Amino acid sequence: MSIDPRRIRERMVRDQIEARGIRDEEVLRVMRKVPRHLFVDEALQSQAYADHPLPIGHGQTISQPYIVAMMTSILKVSPGMKVLEIGTGSGYQAAILAEMGAEVYTVERIRTLYQSARQRFSKLKYFRVKTKLDDGTMGWPEHAPYERILVTAGGPDVPETLVEQLSDPGIMVIPVGEGRRFQQLLRLTKERGNVNREKMGSVAFVDLIGKFGW
Repeated sequence: MSIDPRRIRERMVRDQIEARGIRDEEVLRVMRKVPRHLFVDEALQSQAYADHPLPIGHGQTISQPYIVAMMTSILKVSPGMKVLEIGTGSGYQAAILAEMGAEVYTVERIRTLYQSARQRFSKLKYFRVKTKLDDGTMGWPEHAPYERILVTAGGPDVPETLVEQLSDPGIMVIPVGEGRRFQQLLRLTKERGNVNREKMGSVAFVDLIGKFGW
């Protein structure tokens, strides 16, 4: 990129994220730090910090910066937490979580995206991120429970497999919708055996494909 990416990230955070009410200082810090342009194809790097999602191939996208920041803020991640991400995609969201000090376990079903993300994590030294090629709706039971779970694709309902892998107490953030175009972003809070659902707003994500998705 011909312009300093650090200045572009600063502008992105100011105009797209802070301007929409995100006040979590740690989320703002990592959004300023992670080089988003390195998580998209070279031909799209000039658009990497724009206020919209971008295609990453195979019908998948890297989410709009504000959506990444909002979901991360809702998740309430603290250093040392074990976080399960469903839908690695480009790897950008996992990198954000890792920069917040989380131990990240991320699952991707598309082999090409899985391999590309692994290469990015290695090149950028995100050694706190563990990757798996599998059906994300099954979670990653070998390392459960997880204090936080983040799902970056929209399904018809919350997979019970993921609820079972969420620690108590724990928080899950997931888009859910009856249709396959728009969803409600839900925050599930598990505490003392009870699971509460809270609607956090309307979103539009790619489909959650798998045994417990579409």
